[in-house]
Amino acid sequence: MLTRRALITSSAAAALTAATLTVPGAASAHGSSHKRFPASFPLPNAFQPEGIAIGRAPFAYLGSLANGDIYRASLATGRGEIISKGPGTPSVGLKIDDRGRLFVAGGAAGNGRVVDAHSGRVLASWTFATAPTFVNDVVLTPKGAFFTDSNQPFLYKVPLSLRGEPVRLPLTGDLVYGAGFNVNGIARTPDGRGLLVVQSNTASLFHVDPDTGVTRAVDLGGYALTNGDGLLTVGRTLYVVQNRSNQVAVFTLDKRGLSGRLTGTRTNPAFDVPTTVAAFGDRLYLPNARFGVTVTPDTTYSVNSVKR
Repeated sequence: MLTRRALITSSAAAALTAATLTVPGAASAHGSSHKRFPASFPLPNAFQPEGIAIGRAPFAYLGSLANGDIYRASLATGRGEIISKGPGTPSVGLKIDDRGRLFVAGGAAGNGRVVDAHSGRVLASWTFATAPTFVNDVVLTPKGAFFTDSNQPFLYKVPLSLRGEPVRLPLTGDLVYGAGFNVNGIARTPDGRGLLVVQSNTASLFHVDPDTGVTRAVDLGGYALTNGDGLLTVGRTLYVVQNRSNQVAVFTLDKRGLSGRLTGTRTNPAFDVPTTVAAFGDRLYLPNARFGVTVTPDTTYSVNSVKR
């Protein structure tokens, strides 16, 4: 998710590719199993995207760091609209469940909320922490939704029923918080029993016990997750967005998520500090956050894709 704003940017996002791609097996709005989707599509000017979520349907949901607006875009056409006006504070990491509920991390506001992806209505909200805090990302598990905090050594767990108070889960063990942005992206382990978090300031990956908060360093064979940001697991494959590196590192993990080996990287000339990643069909979709660019009403943003 978000890292420090003193970031180096490239000019790669200045142009959006007009190419199209075929997504085998991806269901379209018309039920076709082979739909040509745009490889890249624009977001509203000055939107300042960070998080992205894609569910079973071919729609991407993105949050704005500027004001918390939620934007929905069709993967089939690239067209979209604001579906939920923000609270005036950031929307950072997002996840969507099978009921069409978007769980949204609230950044420096120290909160999280759940938005109906159809109506845009806020279904629930919680305040987790006060400054210094940065609620950065969220993952959904059968035990609840877990939010990370890049400034405080906790995960915040909320019930999927949306009833009850959040639980602060202290992070202990191998992971130690230090200066700068700490825990950032979060995902489930391949066996579904644990969690994985990337610590941006140490370029390291950790396994978290979701019941106790005890952490263990994940052995990646010496690979440093420099600029580590959003995480995504699909089966035993882990995708790690390395934002200022403008690439996605790809690992094959053991079932418990305690070790992994690098199998390749993915990049795109149009990447300009991508932050988070979501999958649909055989593609990965990433928003360009363009950190470090002076934002004006005419500043452009986009979502770009690569093959998984």
